[in-house]
Amino acid sequence: MATPAVVPTSNRQPTTAVAPSDAGVVAAFVPNPAFRSFLNQIIENVRNGLSQRRPWRELVDRSALSKPESLSEATLRIRKNYAYFRTNYYVIIAAVIGLSLLSNPFTLCLLLALLAAWLFLYVFRPVDQPLVIFGRVFSDFEILAALILSTVLVLFLTSVGPLLVTSLLVSVAIVCAHSVFRVPEDFYFEEQQAQAQAPPTGIISLLTGAATKAAAAPAAASRV
Repeated sequence: MATPAVVPTSNRQPTTAVAPSDAGVVAAFVPNPAFRSFLNQIIENVRNGLSQRRPWRELVDRSALSKPESLSEATLRIRKNYAYFRTNYYVIIAAVIGLSLLSNPFTLCLLLALLAAWLFLYVFRPVDQPLVIFGRVFSDFEILAALILSTVLVLFLTSVGPLLVTSLLVSVAIVCAHSVFRVPEDFYFEEQQAQAQAPPTGIISLLTGAATKAAAAPAAASRV
């Protein structure tokens, strides 16, 4: 009696294939090691920068406030107070700009979308990974031109630009007013000399330092 043939079976699960036209778009938004390194470096640098801030009660000490007697004295106070309260002033500026953006969600969404487009479509997109949208391959020059044009349109034809400029001017005015009326203490001189020999710190230098270190990654070395 013949033995019936055994039909081979397979337990493989069906996989969902990604259309070739969408592969470039999906790959562009997948976080890569360079982007993760960039975020980790920003968090580390911001944490180190915030650790150098002065006590806030020292910043708002009313007994140390007085009107300057001359313009030269006001200028000297600004220089000394900026050297001493530099990190606190950066925090105030960032807080004012952040509150201004939170008060206008549409502007915040536009700014975040613009930042994400720059990061994922140009800065941290792998060199050997072309951007393919609807079956069309876009070159680096086309992507850069589109991003620059989008940035100009967002900043000058929407409320993003005026809001950023206004909030920046308001925050700088607050910082200048405090530094003019805050009487510097004697220990400012030692702090100012120590900081003159130290590398620059602050929110801008923290971000630029993080971007420079992240640019050393192979995936982003040709663009950053």
